[in-house]
Amino acid sequence: YLMIIQAMNEPGPENDYLGNHAELLISSYRRLTGKDLVEKGPVGVEKYRALYHAPYGVVSHNTEDDPIFNYGNRTALSLFQLEWSKFNVLPSRRSAERENRAERERLLARVAEYGFIEDYCGVRISSMGIRFRIENATVWNVVNEKDVYCGQAAVFHHWTVL
Repeated sequence: YLMIIQAMNEPGPENDYLGNHAELLISSYRRLTGKDLVEKGPVGVEKYRALYHAPYGVVSHNTEDDPIFNYGNRTALSLFQLEWSKFNVLPSRRSAERENRAERERLLARVAEYGFIEDYCGVRISSMGIRFRIENATVWNVVNEKDVYCGQAAVFHHWTVL
């Protein structure tokens, strides 16, 4: 029940920057890729704050049939031109233009099969219709410590506004 309440609130000091979910993203990324999602150094709440304020984009969606975004850091929110309350109710398929959705579905199927990919490039669209190309993103299955599937996430360091 607490996770449901947290998921509705924007990450911030009052909820440890959604620490439970941030830790799930950080730990599953590490287990699958062998890499760190956040630089070594910060621990606990500071690590979750660093993820939320990172200069690269991080997003995740849940496990529904039509997955809904359940996390976006400040960089991602800015690129998608959405505030938290609008982002975390958005079906993730709507981050791609209709003509690019088949490509997005193929990407998600590859991730589901292999656990993660590190070569994703694709065009996304903001709420204001601004298109941007994500380059060399890592997309991974979010899994907990018991290997239970919890959704998918992406991190991207490079993008170009089109």
